[in-house]
Amino acid sequence: MVDSYRPKDLKEALSIRAEHGAMPLAGGTDLMVRYQSWTGTLPLFKNSIMFIGHLKEMKYIKKEAKDKTSTLVIGGTATLTSVANHPETPVVLKEAVLSIAAPALRNNATLTGNICNASPAGDSICALYALDAVIVIEKTGSRREVPITEFITGPGRTVLAESELVTAIKVPLKASSVNNFTKVGTRKANALSKLSFTGVADYKNGRVDSIALTFGAVGPTVVRSVELEKKLKGLSGSEIETKISAILEDYSTVIVPIDDQRSSAVYRKKVALNLLEKYLRELSRHE
Repeated sequence: MVDSYRPKDLKEALSIRAEHGAMPLAGGTDLMVRYQSWTGTLPLFKNSIMFIGHLKEMKYIKKEAKDKTSTLVIGGTATLTSVANHPETPVVLKEAVLSIAAPALRNNATLTGNICNASPAGDSICALYALDAVIVIEKTGSRREVPITEFITGPGRTVLAESELVTAIKVPLKASSVNNFTKVGTRKANALSKLSFTGVADYKNGRVDSIALTFGAVGPTVVRSVELEKKLKGLSGSEIETKISAILEDYSTVIVPIDDQRSSAVYRKKVALNLLEKYLRELSRHE
């Protein structure tokens, strides 16, 4: 048995984290599986538990505008269902969220929980990398913001300290005209990813103005190469079409998956490159 806490507000939650290092539990859809025991018995939690799913201070989604830029701010206990249903949610994030589990689980699961689980196969994480999401972290007396690319350091690992709590996710709302999220699994619902792909791009004056390409479950963290993306910026659709083979060869060097119980490295790499090629051909037709 471990101690459990149910703070009345965010201030008390941060105090409990600082004093006891209690593990936050919002929806519990990842944690209950990770720490499951024999059927009909209590989960084998190793540390104290702090229930936070009821905290209204973090159960929100709002759009913020500043200096001609807009950001979608998703509270730390906002459910996947609320994210999917929000009118301002970027299309690739909405599609990623709707690919997770099934409706009943999405009603409880939170976007923050999916991020903090830090699985390379986390469906929302692949989309959030492409969207340049920023994680808002708080502890008693201080607050910091960390890009998601720096927040997740490896499978199941993040920079979150025992005294800290993720209180929000910030998603920049940028122009994008060519969007794609694809999850490859054994079935459509309740399936873990063999791999996933996200492409987000926009044209300006007939040339690629911005682009982000991310791949999930093909490395210890989501794979994104900003350097390779720079090679695509400024290209027209017809120029992209002539360079597809070279682009695929470049990405072949950064997509280095492994074999595991869900799939083989050979399959993952082949399908990842196929999804990239499909997206590039779509991109080339949208000048």
